[in-house]
Parts: sequence; C-alpha cells; structure tokens
Amino acid sequence: MHVRRSAEEIAANRQRYEEHQKKGLEFAPKALPTPSPLPAPAIEPTAIIHREMIPGGWYWSTRLNRGEALRIEQQDGASTVALIAWNANDTSERLNLVDTVKVQWTTALGKGRVIFSDMGRVMFSMIEDSCGAHDCLMGGSTAASNAAKYPGAKTRNTRDNFILAAGKIGLDRRDIPGVLNLFAPVHIDDAGGFRWQGKMSNSGDYAEMRAEIDMLICLSTCPHPLDPNSVYAPAPVSVTRFRAAAPAADDLSRTATAEAARGFENNAMMQA
Repeated sequence: MHVRRSAEEIAANRQRYEEHQKKGLEFAPKALPTPSPLPAPAIEPTAIIHREMIPGGWYWSTRLNRGEALRIEQQDGASTVALIAWNANDTSERLNLVDTVKVQWTTALGKGRVIFSDMGRVMFSMIEDSCGAHDCLMGGSTAASNAAKYPGAKTRNTRDNFILAAGKIGLDRRDIPGVLNLFAPVHIDDAGGFRWQGKMSNSGDYAEMRAEIDMLICLSTCPHPLDPNSVYAPAPVSVTRFRAAAPAADDLSRTATAEAARGFENNAMMQA
C-alpha cells in the first residue's frame, strides 16, 4: 500500500538524516586530496601485469587479485567506463553502490574513497583519480535507452554487454549488480534531477582502483545514458592491470571515515 507522507514528516526525516550525516562526517578528513596529476605518470614497467585497449562500445573482463590495481585511462577522447565486480571466490558477494554511498555519506567518489560489497567489505580503494566525475546512481545504458537516444543507429549498450560478459564467467543477468560509471560527470540538481556536466571530465583523465579482495570485474565502454552527444561514437579506453604499492598505515582509504575502517576490519576478519 502506498503511504503518502506529509511535508512535516518529510522535513523531520530530512533533519534526522542531516544530523546523522553531520556526526558521520566528523570522522572524515579535514581536507580531501587534490585531483591526481595530469598527464598520468608512467607505471613502473616491472609492476605491469597486462595492458589492453578496449574498443568503444565493447566490454572486457579480468580477474583482479588483492593488492593489484587497475588504471582506467581516457587516452583517445572522453568516454564513460561502466564497472561491475564480484568476489572471485564467492560470486554471491558483489559490488554494492547503495552501501558505498550510504556509509560514506556522499555520492562523490574519488581519491581516498572506497567501494563496498553487499557484505560490508571493501572491494576497491580509489588510490588515484584525476577528475572526481563518477556516477554511482544512474546505471548504464540499455537497448531501450539507446533506441530512444540514437534512433535508427546500430549500437551496443552497457546492459547487454554485461550480460554477455557475465555469461562468459558462468553468471547470468540476475547476478549483475548496480553499475559504477567512471568518467561520468552527473550532477544532482536542487530538484533531485540528474544533469550532465561535461566540463568535469576530459580526455586524458584516469582513475586507479586497488583491489582489497580477489575479484572478477567487467568493464563496458558504451556512452552514458545522459551523455549529450547525439551521435553514437564511444572512444576506446586504455586499461592497465598492475601490482600496486603496499598501503601505508595511514593510507587515506583506510582512515578517511570510521565506516571505511570498519569495512577493512571486516576484510581482515573474513580473510583470516
């Protein structure tokens, strides 16, 4: 049954949320780090495990072991990269963006933030990020959204790409979690609507994600549903899998919030 809430009840709920948010943010760092430098610095050759150029509109999957990292880089023009992930040892554990946003009190994901699983563990630490323009709310493109946006054009979409990728590792469409869109400058306006801010993401931007558990990951390089370009012309994206430096005791991802610290405690307990 649909329950209609009064304006007073909505205001009271918002006030309670803002009070909890204020308490949660008291544990956040006094100043977030500045964006990672451009151009992206070279990765030590001996640390590189694999390099790949993913064509625009295509998909790619790989295993990413704990302590390894993935650099995702826009080398040939701005292009959104959709990402999903599962625990490599138990694929019932998967990326959970709702918890990622909720426990860190923000939809702004960038350097120093972490990405949670649906079991309260940290899957990724974002160790580098040059733009901070990442979307964890909208999801990826579908056949229907592409048909409406590019009438008559032959296109690929993120949803179908992920179904194909999941099938190749023994999973199906029911196993696909919510989508993290990297290099997608989506802004929420005062009315709660989604808006695209293209100036926040540019060719040359990159992000580095360090694996905190063994994972299977999939990427898709189809345009974001809000991308204003009316022509379907996704750019290729460079990915580099490499051995990351061991995190220091004061690693920002481990210390930025009390919730992140608890997530790493869960990692340690379940890996013991």
